[in-house]
Amino acid sequence: MSRFFKNRFFVLLTCIAIVLTVVPSVLSLTGNGGIVRNAANAAVSPIRHFFVWLGDGIGGFSEYFTEFDRVRDENAQLRSQLNALKDRLYEADVKSEENAWLRSFLALKRENEDFELCDALIIGRESGNYMTVFTLDRGSSSGVEVNMPVVTERGVVGYITEVGTNWSKAATVLEYSSSVGVFCERSGALGLCEGTYELRSESKCVINYLDSDADVKPGDRFVTSGLGGIYPRGLYVGEVISVYPDNYSRGLVAEIAPLVDFSSLSRVMIITAYEDDGAVTEPADGGEEQ
Repeated sequence: MSRFFKNRFFVLLTCIAIVLTVVPSVLSLTGNGGIVRNAANAAVSPIRHFFVWLGDGIGGFSEYFTEFDRVRDENAQLRSQLNALKDRLYEADVKSEENAWLRSFLALKRENEDFELCDALIIGRESGNYMTVFTLDRGSSSGVEVNMPVVTERGVVGYITEVGTNWSKAATVLEYSSSVGVFCERSGALGLCEGTYELRSESKCVINYLDSDADVKPGDRFVTSGLGGIYPRGLYVGEVISVYPDNYSRGLVAEIAPLVDFSSLSRVMIITAYEDDGAVTEPADGGEEQ
């Protein structure tokens, strides 16, 4: 049976071949060759269109990868340029900060020509001390000694409590063991600025030993009195937030906020020497500056 079908298939192919050979020849001899060409063109036209479409597709595919490589290289260049711009912006910010610090350093020096200053970076903050003890990158090799004042152009930061060869520690005015003789810039009222356990976490301290009739009100600023041998006279300490009676001394207590922002502090100045041009009268009730 299979041989029968195979033979029939062979015969069919043979007949088709004869027709395709004889018919065009006869039509050509009778002058109708155009019909054959038209029929052939019609038959192969879809095939031609297919191969043209296939060629265009392959060309477009190749162009896609070429464009992809170009865009990838362009993006890499743009990223490189962006990183370079970021580096330049960062360097500009650093230089701007350094210039601002230098201007404040020089401004403090101009206002206090007798000051000998040593700039220092804060390289550590003791955990659990609410920013009241800093470690600085200056020590005895830079002439730093215990009890030297630490300041910024805004005012008092604190004083040196411990010194190593190339490091030192400074306690701020927020520390409970710190006390500074001060007076009100507006009225001249005298008092003693001290840190407290309760307020240091809020970056505040108090002024004790104010007379019961002291002329002090919110917004007043207190400056160092020069008593005690640590701080020179006239440095800003803080601004009064509130004033209330002291039930123990029967005087007044002023709660103040230091003018220095301890949370953002990164650089300070150590006053290694200054001329003592005299201090104002000692605070009432025998308050002493450490």
